[in-house]
Amino acid sequence: MREKFQNKYRIASARASWWDYGWNGAYFITICTKNREHFFGKIVDSKMQLSSIGVLADVFWHEIKNHAKNVELGAFVVMSIHIHGILILDKPDNESFINGSVVHNGQ
Repeated sequence: MREKFQNKYRIASARASWWDYGWNGAYFITICTKNREHFFGKIVDSKMQLSSIGVLADVFWHEIKNHAKNVELGAFVVMSIHIHGILILDKPDNESFINGSVVHNGQ
């Protein structure tokens, strides 16, 4: 793929190479819309009015706990062009995440 697009669409990763993102911790997540389009809603009278996509973003965020073991949801907000949320991984020491599932080490 690098050859096809000649790195035109590749940005440097902001991820820390020394960090295992499966480790326990609180992770601040930001998801932005393409071209800063107002997909998630708009501000009306100083209040955020969610679009149907914004409502889905909110619902799907709260569904995470039904699909991921040992994940707690922290603060979350839907804004017009992006969402912010905190995911807290809190799994026992002998477990790790593989393909989104929790497995026991050594088994």
